[in-house]
Amino acid sequence: MERTVLVTGATGLLGRQVLLAFQRAQWIAVGTGFSRAQPPVIQKVDLEDANAVSTLLDEVKPQVVVHCAANRFPDKCDADPEGARKINVQATQSLAKATSSRDIVLIYISTDYVFPGKPGEAPYEADTPPQPTNLYGQTKLDGESEVLEVYRDSTLGVILRVPVLYGSAEDPKESAVNVLLNTVTKSQGQDAGVKMDDWALRYPTNTEDVGRVCEEVARAYTEDNPSARARLPRILQFSSEDRFTKYEMCELFAEIMGLPMKGIVANKEGNDPSATVQRPYDTHLSTKALRDIGIEVWTQDFKAWW
Repeated sequence: MERTVLVTGATGLLGRQVLLAFQRAQWIAVGTGFSRAQPPVIQKVDLEDANAVSTLLDEVKPQVVVHCAANRFPDKCDADPEGARKINVQATQSLAKATSSRDIVLIYISTDYVFPGKPGEAPYEADTPPQPTNLYGQTKLDGESEVLEVYRDSTLGVILRVPVLYGSAEDPKESAVNVLLNTVTKSQGQDAGVKMDDWALRYPTNTEDVGRVCEEVARAYTEDNPSARARLPRILQFSSEDRFTKYEMCELFAEIMGLPMKGIVANKEGNDPSATVQRPYDTHLSTKALRDIGIEVWTQDFKAWW
């Protein structure tokens, strides 16, 4: 049977790999973008325009939509709260209503930042009550709530939480991990004194792996067996088990590039209480819900990928 998927944010760091994963699995894969759209594969659409979204859904007729588009940078969300809510919450609600009314599976990409990340609490299970520490996490949690509410009488709306991502990038700044390569390079000047967080624990996960999991989730949630679909969970989580602080990532990149670390200083102080964006200490995600439905959660080795 011919299967079609629509991937929002398909020009972004994650969206590109999600689109590619579906193409490799022989789906008809169409993406959405805006400033970097490339029709006919990546259609230009403003996700805040409900009519435009509905028109595209009727043209593409997907069985699955993977919603990758988001403002996913905590500092940028804090700088533009209204803009963050428009794309992360309002556009998500509008999309969910459009997909739900057409019986389309919606996979909403969320974040580990919905959890508080207090020492000793992780790993978090999918059903652990969320408690975000910053606006980014709150807007993504609100997006989750919109999807779950719109799909309250159906299992076709599913949340997939992921942690910080890395992978093939058009610009290192697309990823909070990739950009550290630039940091290491620029810190080579004498007395650079670049402070780098050596407190919060991160679990960098490759975008190719997330793409693979999205495709497997899509297949599971479009099974022809209604009773099997009815038993599927509404919230899933995927994460690598590789654990690093940002300082430790810089150490690894310096080793790979053969550069010294003398220009980077480990900062073990944690959050500055006066900072507007508070980041959690450890939001490691349990992958049990995925494993329970037979989806493999292996990931590429972080060091080996580089």
